[in-house]
Amino acid sequence: MSFRLSKRSLQSLSGVHPDLVRVIQLAIQRTPVDFMVIEGLRSPQRQAALVKAGASRTQNSRHLSGHAVDLAAWVDGQIRWDWPLYPRIAEAVKATAHELSVPVVWGGDWPSLRDGPHFELCRKIYP
Repeated sequence: MSFRLSKRSLQSLSGVHPDLVRVIQLAIQRTPVDFMVIEGLRSPQRQAALVKAGASRTQNSRHLSGHAVDLAAWVDGQIRWDWPLYPRIAEAVKATAHELSVPVVWGGDWPSLRDGPHFELCRKIYP
């Protein structure tokens, strides 16, 4: 099954680093679980609001520089947050990133505060 990015997802990729955009654009064609891009580049005001709401723990998010995206599983016409969907999406994103030689970090691999929707470019290569 091959999915494609919606107009909203493409708009959410505006301002995101081109290498991460390439990964997401190809991963959507390979994922077994459809997804949408719910957030890419963030303003400092948006980031501050997310920290205040407890949805983020840092003012130094990779979203501020366009080096991160958040993806949401899209199943039967609605966003789903069920954890088992996200490793399946991550597998497609990671495999695509590897193929394109773009080092990507998945928030679901973090030892604490796992963040299944979050993907970012590796800080060592993309400071």
